[in-house]
Amino acid sequence: MIDAHIHLEKYDNLAERIEKWQAAGIEKVVAVSNDLASSYRTLELKTQYPDFILAGCGFHPEMPLPTHADFQEWLRLVKSERERIACIGEIGLPHYEIENLPASLQTYQEFLVDCVKTAEEHHLPVALHAVHDKAKIVYEILKKETPSLSAHFHWLKAPADVTRNITASGYFVSVTPEVCYRERDQQLAAMIPENQLLLETDGPWPFQGPFTGHETTPLFIETIINYLAQKNNTSPHFLRQKTKDNAWNMYGYLK
Repeated sequence: MIDAHIHLEKYDNLAERIEKWQAAGIEKVVAVSNDLASSYRTLELKTQYPDFILAGCGFHPEMPLPTHADFQEWLRLVKSERERIACIGEIGLPHYEIENLPASLQTYQEFLVDCVKTAEEHHLPVALHAVHDKAKIVYEILKKETPSLSAHFHWLKAPADVTRNITASGYFVSVTPEVCYRERDQQLAAMIPENQLLLETDGPWPFQGPFTGHETTPLFIETIINYLAQKNNTSPHFLRQKTKDNAWNMYGYLK
């Protein structure tokens, strides 16, 4: 099993945790970053656990934009560490924090263009934060600026017509543990072609329903698989292999 989106650098005691996760069948995780410092940290973890981590470097859009100096340093980092990086991410557009951020949405859009063009330059896919009405904007930026770029819309929340456009364009979409208890996410999962479905935890973000009070870890992936297999009248083994293959198609063949 592969957790296709997790903020691994936010966990402590990783040696012990990773050993436990691997014993339970978690083969790899896509570890994304939020800023320059966490990009460095994620690459440090990649050095420590090279066979477990697919490393993503990026700037989370629900945070203030980086300074010019930090972005230039990040560009140099991506160039120098290209062979150890699996994606540019997490990047996208702000939604939840947009009223609290100093920069305008237009400025974030311009920054996103810079990021996706960087990904294109280095032949890397992107891990996207693009929710609600911002999903359409991000989709349109991809189609206009980098139409051949591979993209993963993580924890997508979007109108049905936007979701259809995203999947029709061949982009990957992931569901989180919310799919086990939230109708909105169940409806989304039903719209994703099986060859484009990824599973993620977005850990350590907490969840409700059957996960209330439990720390979010990649071990939740097994619960998602069992739920979707039962709902779709298929076998957990099939879904486990299919989503693993999808994750490799999106991320794994690169590094």
